[in-house]
Amino acid sequence: MAKVSWPLKLRLAPVAVALALMAGCVPQQQGGRGTHRPAGNQPARTNALSVGVRPGPELSSLGLSDAMARGAILAFRESCPKLVVRNDVSGLTRGNDWREACDAVTRWPITEAASFFTTRFETAIVGTGELNATGYYEPEIAGSRNWSPDYAVPVYRQPPDLVHARPGDAPVKSNGQTPFGRYDEFGRFVPYYSRAEIENGVLDGRGLEIAWVADPVEFFFLQIQGSGRLRLPDGTVMRIGYAAENGQPYTGIGTIMNKRGLVGSGPGQYPASMQGLMRYIRDYPEEGRALMRENKSWIFFRELIGSGPIGALGVPVHGNVTVAADPLFVPLGAPVFLAPDPALAGAVLARGLWVAQDTGGAIKGPNRFDTFWGSGDQARLVAGGMKARGQAIVLLPRGSLSRLGAK
Repeated sequence: MAKVSWPLKLRLAPVAVALALMAGCVPQQQGGRGTHRPAGNQPARTNALSVGVRPGPELSSLGLSDAMARGAILAFRESCPKLVVRNDVSGLTRGNDWREACDAVTRWPITEAASFFTTRFETAIVGTGELNATGYYEPEIAGSRNWSPDYAVPVYRQPPDLVHARPGDAPVKSNGQTPFGRYDEFGRFVPYYSRAEIENGVLDGRGLEIAWVADPVEFFFLQIQGSGRLRLPDGTVMRIGYAAENGQPYTGIGTIMNKRGLVGSGPGQYPASMQGLMRYIRDYPEEGRALMRENKSWIFFRELIGSGPIGALGVPVHGNVTVAADPLFVPLGAPVFLAPDPALAGAVLARGLWVAQDTGGAIKGPNRFDTFWGSGDQARLVAGGMKARGQAIVLLPRGSLSRLGAK
């Protein structure tokens, strides 16, 4: 029985541990989403060079301390094996630009973390540098490895017929890959089944379930993040992570609710936060189901063996350290200093040095970041309400800007 069960009144998952849900990031999900268009001439892709790059303020003027940099130096060290071999589509770095910093970080004392960044890097402003930051975290929801009336929402692995388009059958996406979809009986590449079709049981009877969860609303928000933890009936935890997506366009339901006047501070409106969106869906289950189905994207999962979620760079993500960024504007693996307006809520928490180790379907454009806060009640609270504005500063290996001709 694989069809999603929608009771008349949705109920919270019956679990007495901290739940963690994500508000803005789709770590790839690590792969981004796009619409399907006929193959043919493709427009030039925008990247950091097309919006302009200029030198930023000196790190020493930003108040960078060893305590602030300690988590970042460890994350940068962990990212280096991927960073030095990754093709930087942003255009900001090339070849062996990162090699010297990555060689140095292996022997740099953690107690002097700030000096590593101030001596090995220069700062850059991409485009306007106007920061737009949200938050995400690792959700934990009630689940089971076996179906029961209390666990009736399927968690699917990647279906065998969900494949990347062959070269020439669909345009290449910004991450260099062709989109996900399927080949129909006539051999044509078409979009994979939508969220509504999957919830209505199109994948029934194919043995694709790796687990079952109790609450479709909680699962929807877990899908937005792309990874999470399932608290099983015996108290153990099963970690699941992104395996693939259906290739359908990602639509943020918060944007839809805002356009319809459902969020705000007025009478009958809901807070513009993850918690507010969930409350609306639970207050109006039929409308909520229809709203979630407007996001046609569906995420397929695999079981993760290990201690934490893996980001798009292929290394573990870390709370208060990892940010998701658009790799067309920020090299994955690069340090980033976020300087939010101190008058805004969450600004004190978001200010500091982060490392771009993830991407997201909703994280598009220059200076758009999603800050990762780990798991637990506090992480859920911070991430769900995080919305920071200010300045974003990208750290590049010294000499990068002069080669780019940035002034």
